[in-house]
Amino acid sequence: MALTPQDIGRIAHLARLELDSAQSERMLTTINDFFAIVEKMQAVDTTGVAPLAHPLAAVRPVALRLQDDVASEPDRREACQANAPAVEHGLFLVPRVIE
Repeated sequence: MALTPQDIGRIAHLARLELDSAQSERMLTTINDFFAIVEKMQAVDTTGVAPLAHPLAAVRPVALRLQDDVASEPDRREACQANAPAVEHGLFLVPRVIE
């Protein structure tokens, strides 16, 4: 996949960026180089390769320092929602901001 100068112009317009021709050309080259790297990575056959939990696990054993998923604070939902102007089913209700 390669982008065209028109694609860069459209992306810049959507992002509300003003790019001059030199910046646009540099952006086009940079993004297309990135896409070329991604295409090379996707071309690698990874069937039968187990995913790694850590990048260094391919070189040496890595012990991950993970904590048990345990609630460390009491449930204070009702106390926190006591002062809320509107609550429904344990959720704060707020005015609609998007029409």
